[in-house]
Amino acid sequence: MRRGVLLLVLGVGLNLLGYYLMNEEIFKYGWAMIIGTISFGAGFLLIIYSLMRKIDRASILEERQADAEKASEQ
Repeated sequence: MRRGVLLLVLGVGLNLLGYYLMNEEIFKYGWAMIIGTISFGAGFLLIIYSLMRKIDRASILEERQADAEKASEQ
């Protein structure tokens, strides 16, 4: 999750840098925007993936707990 947030913030920062360089008419703004967009996308995907894993892990633990309670009742 930390890497996702870090990449997300890095992506936003690089895109803002790209827009600043574009307004100043410096010709190398494209690379900052490309890397920023890729970083933002990767960070977003990592955050979503980690949230899905946390939800999946919680459901597996609940299922195991229910199975253990069933087994102890018998």
